Amino acid sequence: MECKVSWLGSGGMAFSAETGSGHLLNMDGSPEAGGRNLAPRPMELLLAGAGGCTAFDVVLILQRSRQAVSACDVTLQAERAAEDPKVFTKINLHFQVKGKGLDQTKVDRAVKLSHEKYCSATIMMAKTAELTYSVEVISE
Repeated sequence: MECKVSWLGSGGMAFSAETGSGHLLNMDGSPEAGGRNLAPRPMELLLAGAGGCTAFDVVLILQRSRQAVSACDVTLQAERAAEDPKVFTKINLHFQVKGKGLDQTKVDRAVKLSHEKYCSATIMMAKTAELTYSVEVISE
């Protein structure tokens, strides 16, 4: 896996990234840090990536378990260290999984498997942050 990140110039703290799969995304800093608030912060993208990674796992596991999942939302709340490096110290993930006739036990199992075995992002972040999660099943 690779990614190229390029500074977009002396007018601020904006960067463009091109991923190994050929996709582009932008990042920017806060105005207090010299940015112009035109794109997500790099740490926000880390948090979003963790949410995407675990949601991907949960949906895939539920589909393979023949569960009729129609939506999966993950809301992440994170706290960071006060001093540099300002790593994540606490992350809470709240899963809202929607579908017809979903089995709560299978949804709980899918989330647990993601966090204990499959989600590289959350497993890596758990090395520096206390990870907690909750699960809400919504029936259609």
